[in-house]
Amino acid sequence: MSSINYAEKIPNNVNLSEDRKLQRALESWQPHYIDWWKEMGPEGTATSEIYLRTAISAEPDGWAQFGHVKMEDYRWGIFLAPPEKDRKVNFGAHKGEDAWQEVPGEYRSMLRRLITVQGDTEPASVEQQRLLGKCCPSLYDLRNLFQVNVEEGRHLWAMVYLLHAHFGKDGREEAEEMLARRSGDADKPRILGAFNEKTADWLAFFMFTFITDRDGKYQLCALAESGFDPLSRSCRFMLTEEAHHMFVGESGVGRIIERACQVMKENRTDDVRKFGVIDLPTIQRYLNFHYSVTSDLYGAEVSTNAATSYNMGLKGRFEETKIGDDHQLENTTYSVLHPVSGGFQPIEVPALNALNERLRLDWAEDVAKGVERWNKIIAKYGIDFKLTLPHLAFNRAIGHFSDIAVDPAGKVISTEEFERRRDEWLPSESDLAYVLSLMGGAVTQPGKFANWIAPPARGINNQPVDFDYVRFA
Repeated sequence: MSSINYAEKIPNNVNLSEDRKLQRALESWQPHYIDWWKEMGPEGTATSEIYLRTAISAEPDGWAQFGHVKMEDYRWGIFLAPPEKDRKVNFGAHKGEDAWQEVPGEYRSMLRRLITVQGDTEPASVEQQRLLGKCCPSLYDLRNLFQVNVEEGRHLWAMVYLLHAHFGKDGREEAEEMLARRSGDADKPRILGAFNEKTADWLAFFMFTFITDRDGKYQLCALAESGFDPLSRSCRFMLTEEAHHMFVGESGVGRIIERACQVMKENRTDDVRKFGVIDLPTIQRYLNFHYSVTSDLYGAEVSTNAATSYNMGLKGRFEETKIGDDHQLENTTYSVLHPVSGGFQPIEVPALNALNERLRLDWAEDVAKGVERWNKIIAKYGIDFKLTLPHLAFNRAIGHFSDIAVDPAGKVISTEEFERRRDEWLPSESDLAYVLSLMGGAVTQPGKFANWIAPPARGINNQPVDFDYVRFA
């Protein structure tokens, strides 16, 4: 593997300087990316210096450095995880064959689609979050927002590299389309529904990074198993950055919960809105919304597309090589919950067709662990309240639960009852308006925090909490 040449316009460990055609193509795409970033990236950051983590290597020890960087000087690079010697395709019809360094011709269309869909999520989340800096609760949180944003940008670069390097004209066109689509746009929306939702406040941002970025983790883990080695290596390195995004989300919601509990105990009341903090029932409704919308990202519970990509060796299961089966699944079944006669019943289906659901359940189990950690914060204050995840059939728009109405506990109800009680379970207009009312001017004094969120236990990279994480021009 070549060393990284930071004199190059695009820092990389993919020998870009030796492929002049590819280098020229990416350098031609780069100005369009910068234009997109200036238009749709975080607003008002051009001259600020932000304490960012920048990838400088793909090696596990010392892969990143921290320092104040102007956003306009940040350089998004292309990094693949170190290659595994003699790596094989570990599942599907090609199990045991050498992993592919080039795209198998017969799988070109399917593989391009997988890369494009993953790549499209990266700029989408930046667009959703671009205005949050105007109402940041602290410099610590503002820095974390910008860190998430630049890394989503780098993840876009990772997918664009694959499209340019391995898919010729089709790949270049897909890369351009990623910059043309816009989150929530009526004419050219992002590919996946959750990435067209508004992220208007910081509770929504924290829920998104805790729940939806966790979907990103599981999708990347499945793609990291790919028999197409460049995709596998790209995703494995992206996963080193994804962990921080989920930390930002979980700790952010945890700090909002902490502050709510403090006010409840200090004032001996559940009515904390009059003290300018976010009440626990509202947090539950936000949780219900983000969990159900993100669940749809996994697609239909029974899917022939998922079976096809698995059989081709393109996208595996979470921790594929740790699963104790034949990794081909031709004669295996998997139990999938179906709506039956006003209730639910597990039905055995071919395991190949249940791969979406298996990945969704892996994700759901992980989300549940984080929710339990939030509940420990509430229990610490002796408050009789527990956050819960809604039933997987609740508020679904995709899959075989999309045609029925289900309450958070999993009871099938009429559509009329669901609409009548919607505001009990999902953020109401008044909830959204109240939370948004707390998002006043940005808190930009080091060490100071908005009233509705508790400070973190520690700072970033061993810096103090009152460190100047963002320096304004």
